[in-house]
Amino acid sequence: MSQVLFAVSDLLGLRLVRSLDCAPTFVWCLALGAAFLCILPHLVALEPLPWHRIASASFLLAVVWQPIVEELVFRGRLQGFLSSPAWGRQTFVGVSIANLLTSVLFAMAHTATHPLMWAYLTFIPSLLFGLVRDRSGSVYPPIALHIIYNGGYFLLTGGSSLI
Repeated sequence: MSQVLFAVSDLLGLRLVRSLDCAPTFVWCLALGAAFLCILPHLVALEPLPWHRIASASFLLAVVWQPIVEELVFRGRLQGFLSSPAWGRQTFVGVSIANLLTSVLFAMAHTATHPLMWAYLTFIPSLLFGLVRDRSGSVYPPIALHIIYNGGYFLLTGGSSLI
């Protein structure tokens, strides 16, 4: 039974962070997310989420559950799979081909639930999540970043896309 759990964990990238070399990258990604949140008021009208909605199931789904599932699927499984062959680990300006392909698919997947421009803009954070995945060897840091990014976005925009 433990071998099955280990195999599934490995398949989804659920490994401990292999080195703290990813820490500076993680901090830079946090800073870029904060910078985006500072720019956000110039892109959309802010409607801060009322406090009673923060404890709602829809907020928790959008901010916690959805990032966990997306990161397990995209960074854990897909990027992990694409990183297996040598060509997937090759980099272009510091971004692996596996990360680039995963990010394209991530943005395309968001076209089903977001306006086209916002869906395509998810490509940028996806590249950051993938970069942290590549540097850490684990899906845990990208999950944390994704939760922080979604939390900031939904808290500031009022969660208009929340159910």
